[in-house]
Amino acid sequence: MNLSKINNLLELFHNQYILEKNKKEILLSSLGVKNKNFSWQDTYYSIIKLSKEINKYVNKGDRCLIISENRPEWFITDLSIMLSGSITVPAYTTYIERDYEYIIDDCKPSLIFVSNLEQFNKIKNILKKKHFIKKLFSFENLDKVNENEYQNLSHFFTNLKIEGNILNTKIVRGDPACIIYTSGTQGNPKGVILSHGGILNNCEGGIEILKPITLKKKINFLTWLPLSHSYEHTVQFVQISVGARIFYAESIEKLIKNMNECNPDVMTAVPRFYQNLYQKINANFNKTSGIKRFFIEKMLFLEKKKLNKTPLDFFEKIQDFLVDIIVRKKIKKQFGGSLKAFVSGGGALDKEIGIFLNAIGLPTLQGYGLTETSPVVSCNPLHDIRIETVGIPFRGNKVMLAEDGEILVKGENVMIGYWNNKSETDKVLKDGWLYTGDIGRFENNYLKITDRKKDILITPGGDNISPVKIENELINSEIIHQAVVYGDNKPYLVALLILEEQKYNLSEADIKKEIEKKNKNLSKIEQIKKFFIVKDKFSIENGMLTPTLKLKRFKIVNKFKNNFEDLY
Repeated sequence: MNLSKINNLLELFHNQYILEKNKKEILLSSLGVKNKNFSWQDTYYSIIKLSKEINKYVNKGDRCLIISENRPEWFITDLSIMLSGSITVPAYTTYIERDYEYIIDDCKPSLIFVSNLEQFNKIKNILKKKHFIKKLFSFENLDKVNENEYQNLSHFFTNLKIEGNILNTKIVRGDPACIIYTSGTQGNPKGVILSHGGILNNCEGGIEILKPITLKKKINFLTWLPLSHSYEHTVQFVQISVGARIFYAESIEKLIKNMNECNPDVMTAVPRFYQNLYQKINANFNKTSGIKRFFIEKMLFLEKKKLNKTPLDFFEKIQDFLVDIIVRKKIKKQFGGSLKAFVSGGGALDKEIGIFLNAIGLPTLQGYGLTETSPVVSCNPLHDIRIETVGIPFRGNKVMLAEDGEILVKGENVMIGYWNNKSETDKVLKDGWLYTGDIGRFENNYLKITDRKKDILITPGGDNISPVKIENELINSEIIHQAVVYGDNKPYLVALLILEEQKYNLSEADIKKEIEKKNKNLSKIEQIKKFFIVKDKFSIENGMLTPTLKLKRFKIVNKFKNNFEDLY
C-alpha cells in the first residue's frame, strides 16, 4: 500500500479493510473483558454508525474529548470523530479534575466520551458549568446517573448492518486529525495539533521498521501505553497499515499475564517499563550460580560483541547457539514466546538496559520523537540495532543540527501548531523547522541524543551536565527507586533519593557505599556529593509524574527546594 498517495487516516483504514479477504477476522480484542472482539467488518460498520450519531451534534472542526482506558471502543470512536469532520482530543484517565477542566476550557469540546462511571465522576462537576458541551456519551451504563444526562453506547455496536462509506469525506492530508496535549513537565500542557498527513508519514516509517516481521505472517500487537499518548495514538494506525490484530492490555500489573494470553509479536512502551523489566529479570539472574551463571554472563558478553559489530569466532558461535536454547528461549516463553521486538520511545533508554534486553533475546528498538512530530523522528532498524543511538531518521522528515547541537526537524510529520497558542508555536516553529530543545549528534547516519536543553545543569566552570543521565545511573541500583539530581550553578551535585520499599531500613553508610559505587561510572563533575531521602514515591496520583511516568522536575525541585539548598 502506497501511503504517500492516501488522503487521510480513514482512507488508510478503508484500503486495508478492502485488502482483508476475510472481513470476519478479528481486528480488535479486549483482554479485560472476555469475548469482547470486533472483526474488521464490525469495526467498519461501527465507525459509520457512530459517526452518523456524532454528526447530529457537531460542525466541521469541532473538538471531541475521549476519556477512556485502552479498549476497542477507543479506536472506533477516534475514527468516528474523524469521519464526522471533527477533531479527536484524547485525555489521560490518570488526570485529576483540575487537569480536565484546564483542557476542556482550552479546547472547548462539543462532545465528551467517557468509558465508565469512574471516568464520569472525574468530570461530572465540570459538565454542569460548561454550556458549550452538547452531549456526553459513555461506553458503559452509568449506574444512578440520570439517563437524560448522557447517551449509553454499550448496546450501540450491535445490529451493525448499516449503509455508508468511510470514503465519503473531503478530508485532506493537511487537515487536523487530533489535538494531543503534552505531558506538562514544564508547566501547563499545550495542545499539539497533528495532521492526517503527519500521522500517515509516521506510518510509512513504522511499516519500514516492521517489514522483517510482517513479510511472513500476520502479527499480533499488544497495546498497553495509553492511547491518549501521541506515541500509542499513532501506533494504532501503524497496526492498521500492516493488518495486525490489536489486543488491549488490562493494566501494567497484568502485562506479563496478558502477553501470555495473546502472544504478541510487537509491543511498544516507555523506558520506565523496560527499567522495571530489567530489574526483575536481573534480580533473578543474580540468584543463579554454577553453569547457569556461566551461560548468563557468556550471553551478555556475546551480545556486546554482536552489538559492537565484532565477529564471533567458531567457539563463540557454538556458545551463542547453546545460550539460545538454555537461556533465551526460556525467557521469551515468559512473554508469550512470539515476541520479535520491543519498541522504546518517550524518553531515553539506558544503554545497559538496551544491551541486556537484546542479549536475553528481546530485541529492543530505541526511537526518538516528540508529540510535536506525530511523534516519531527516528528509530533503530531490526537488522542493525545501535544501542546508544535513537536510529535513522524516518524518510519524509529532514533532521539537522543547529550550531549549538539542537536537533531541528522539518517535514509533514511536524505539527500544525499549538491549539490556541500562537506565541508558544512561534517559539518552536521557525521557517518550517521545529526546534526540539534536544541536543544531539550524528554517528554514521544514526542520531544520538546527548542532552536536553531545558534540563541541562551548568556548573560555575561553564560545564554542561545532563541530570537525566546521572538519574538513570542511580536508579539502575537495586536499592534506589527514584532519583532527582540538583546543582545548577552550584559547586557540586546533590540528589533526592527514594529507596525501593524493601530497602527503607538501610543505614546511611550503606546508601553512601551505593552512591560511591555509582560515582565510579560518572565523571568527576557528574558525581553526587550529598543526598537526602524522601519516603513517599513520586506518582501520577500525587502530581509528581506525568502520565507517561516522567518526572515533573520543575514541580519536584520547587517542593524540595529547601532540602536541596540545605546540602550546600
